[in-house]
Amino acid sequence: MFRVSDYDYHLPEEKIAQQPVEKRSRSKLLRIDRQTHKISHHSFENILGLLKKGDLLVVNNTKVIPARLKGFKETGGKVEILIIDYAAGIASIDRTGTFRCDCLIKASKSPKKGAKLFLEDGVSAAFVEKRKGPVTEVSFSNSKGFLDYLKHNGQIPLPPYIKRTDNTILKADKTNYQTVYACKEGAVAAPTAGLHFTDELISQLEKKGVEFAKLTLHVGYGTFVPVKVDDIREHQIHSEYFSVSRKTAEKINRAKALGQRIVAVGTTSVRTLEYLSDESGRITEQSGRCDLYIYPGYQYKCVDAMITNFHLPQSTLLMLVSAFYDRKKILAAYETAVNENYRFFSYGDAMLIE
Repeated sequence: MFRVSDYDYHLPEEKIAQQPVEKRSRSKLLRIDRQTHKISHHSFENILGLLKKGDLLVVNNTKVIPARLKGFKETGGKVEILIIDYAAGIASIDRTGTFRCDCLIKASKSPKKGAKLFLEDGVSAAFVEKRKGPVTEVSFSNSKGFLDYLKHNGQIPLPPYIKRTDNTILKADKTNYQTVYACKEGAVAAPTAGLHFTDELISQLEKKGVEFAKLTLHVGYGTFVPVKVDDIREHQIHSEYFSVSRKTAEKINRAKALGQRIVAVGTTSVRTLEYLSDESGRITEQSGRCDLYIYPGYQYKCVDAMITNFHLPQSTLLMLVSAFYDRKKILAAYETAVNENYRFFSYGDAMLIE
């Protein structure tokens, strides 16, 4: 249960979704009943009949920023910068007037401390210092207009398993790789379970009596960092900025008191709720850094059901889901999904675990 190999499974490459379905809510939905262990297959829009009046869906309203920038080193070599801590950059502007934050730099040879990197339209960046692992602190020029510059010149940082050669599709990702309720800028990856919702489906759910609450967790690059230790308990989880308002905390606590279900949409919502939860499942208004690492043996306190996508083999997200149900049964469900031609990962299909 604690070996990384315990979370491996075979996935044919063609099962990895490269594009979303034409209509978000027409993706597939695999439902697991944790009491009966029954698996059933649905269209995601059928969730209207699966959720109950009084259920509280907690969604992550983070918005993916166009965090990938391309440029050149002083030597002329190509360089690519991925901003991975947008919230720190915003705080830096407020504090110093300069957008300065941790980034990942892709180049044939890593720049030296103090080196300048030249981007489009006269904007430059300076290599400040090396952090732990592949992370580097970078300071950007044109700070007053940098956020507008990023919006117009940056690219959406798609996961490495999504391949793009067509610029038309790449432009469409700016919309496709956002939830319909995304509004708080700062993520470098989408909370992908939420990609299946449409405004129409949300309206229908609300008419049924399903409630919604929003929190923010800016998904970081650590989502894609592989577990490199054999014993998963030795893995160091990444931390991500989160914010939960008083209104959301009150909604969740009221639902708990009334015996309503808390249905977390996505593993990011799960981690935030469980990070803040006391033993009775109540949470408080708060913001900060979430570094909760959930794997089998963890006892859930707040979340009663979850909607999630299918995750990478040996990933911390697969471990989180396995802790919510049962590792062997989750892997069996994944095998069923492969055989039933479900689409996997960010643009893929979904799972409802009740």
